[in-house]
Amino acid sequence: MILPASLRPLRRFRKDTDATVTVEFAILMPLFLMFLFSTVELGMLILRQSQLERALDIAVREIRLTTGAAPQHDIVRDQICEISGFIDNCSSSLRLEMIQLDPFAWVPVNEQPDCISKPEEILPVRGFSNDGESNDLMLIRACMRFKPIFSDWGFGESLSTADPEGLVSLVATSAFVQEPR
Repeated sequence: MILPASLRPLRRFRKDTDATVTVEFAILMPLFLMFLFSTVELGMLILRQSQLERALDIAVREIRLTTGAAPQHDIVRDQICEISGFIDNCSSSLRLEMIQLDPFAWVPVNEQPDCISKPEEILPVRGFSNDGESNDLMLIRACMRFKPIFSDWGFGESLSTADPEGLVSLVATSAFVQEPR
């Protein structure tokens, strides 16, 4: 079969095997980079979450052991920031709630945590009531918001799509019983 002259270059192109590895590399490399960046993003997310939970647990332990002291929001927040180490703009992006609960007349806690929308916007404390009497059940919840490292690509993009500002929320919760005074 004789091909028309206009199709002969296409036939030569199809038979040519030079640069096939380059074409495969160009197709697969963005996929590998997306996996790499997503792995780094997920690792940082897990590290931040575990450090926030650890810092909150240590702060709650300190509150429990200092019987009779009435912890203030800023002092507890600064203690969590100091212990955590992985919260950017911690004093303005970390939000704490402390709520007194009655285990005998249970009322569910608001599922939506009290987070700060932007680090520059500091809202008044919604609830940080350390009015608990001896043996009262107290719930403390910490919420921090941050911008993912790779917010425009891979896992970071899927994390930040739920928020119009592109920020991700991490929440840690702990409960304790007020020690007798």
